Amino acid sequence: MVFLDLYTLPNATSGIDDIAIQTLISVPSFTPLLLLFVFFLIFLTGTGRQKARTGNADFPLWAVVSSIATLMVALIFSTVSGLIQLDYLVIVVVITIFSGVWFFLDQKQSEV
Repeated sequence: MVFLDLYTLPNATSGIDDIAIQTLISVPSFTPLLLLFVFFLIFLTGTGRQKARTGNADFPLWAVVSSIATLMVALIFSTVSGLIQLDYLVIVVVITIFSGVWFFLDQKQSEV
């Protein structure tokens, strides 16, 4: 078979972890793009729905919610060695801290 000579099928006998690690080795930008997708999906849909409902959106609130969800995904990735690099995990933690600081220092005229 010519197909099997060009492409080596992943070995699925040891579990899904090895398949995920093999995928991340062949596509190294998958992890940061997945984390960006999770962040922006929650941030943009949350702000869009809140703006449609109330007329304005609380951007610091949705930044905190989306960064915490992204941190949870990154922490799940960190349980298996090779799924996420330490650099990406540190960047996600820093973004979560900064969005929390932005949220707690934000003052609206209706809240003062």
